[in-house]
Order: sequence, then structure tokens, then C-alpha cells
Amino acid sequence: MDAVFSGSDEWYEQMAKSNPPKDAPWYHVLVHGADHATYVAEQNLEPYGGKDYIDHPNLDAYFNGFKDGVYQPKHSLN
Repeated sequence: MDAVFSGSDEWYEQMAKSNPPKDAPWYHVLVHGADHATYVAEQNLEPYGGKDYIDHPNLDAYFNGFKDGVYQPKHSLN
């Protein structure tokens, strides 16, 4: 998570078509079934209501596992 947008103005102009605020949080999101992440403004995120495992090769970098429908983070989010 970035507290504010940390990309380039060029990226923002090309990719952020909904013009989300740059002074609000942005997140690096692992894309299910892919090997890349995407950069998303907090206002464009929706909670995932499912209980299915997300398939991404970098999950092990951030989580210790998947138990009872919840990912177990490797590090405290505080």
C-alpha cells in the first residue's frame, strides 16, 4: 500500500481513466491467474467475498498460507 499515488504522471494519464485522487491510498494488487500485479486506487477496490484460493506465484512472499478461507499474512499490517 502506498499512502499516496507513487507512479509517474504519464502512467496516471494513460492508465487511471477514472481520475482517482492521487492524495489517497493506492494498492499493489496480485492478479489471480497471472504473474503480474496491478496498481489500484483505494476508491476502485471492492472486497472479495469468496472463500476460494487466489492463484498467484508471489503469494508466498506475502502470506504464510490459506486457512479457513483467509490468507495468513507473513508480517503484521500495523
